Amino acid sequence: MFPAVTDLIPHRPPFLFVDEIVAAGPDFLAARRTWRAEEAFYEGHYPGAPITPGVILCESVVQTGAILVSLGQADRGGIVGTPILAKISDVRFRQPVYPGDTTTMEVKLREWTAGFGLMTGVMKRGDQRILTIDFTVMLKEPGPAAPP
Repeated sequence: MFPAVTDLIPHRPPFLFVDEIVAAGPDFLAARRTWRAEEAFYEGHYPGAPITPGVILCESVVQTGAILVSLGQADRGGIVGTPILAKISDVRFRQPVYPGDTTTMEVKLREWTAGFGLMTGVMKRGDQRILTIDFTVMLKEPGPAAPP
């Protein structure tokens, strides 16, 4: 059994887009998300014919990457902290995601260097590829909120 997602990353609803971990290895993690029709972003993203915003689909994959990094922090040269996004590149969308769909996010750590994890990810609905993305996360010590 895997730890709860909320034990590994600081994200919470309404901005948590990973429901559960379904598989993990040293440099691989797969997670699942069911997209619920009552989520607020559907109200304004194509009213009457809602689809999940691409930026939120990307965030779901990046959160999966953050979970992978959190599970392996001890193996990252002793660097600890909260995984945060440093870079996104080469995103390709192939299919929309609709309310009620269940997707699987799979991420692989390609390289860990100087506190940065270079990752690649894919989102699938069953065997159908939804998107691919390359991204980088880094570990940062949690700090105080920025002044207003």
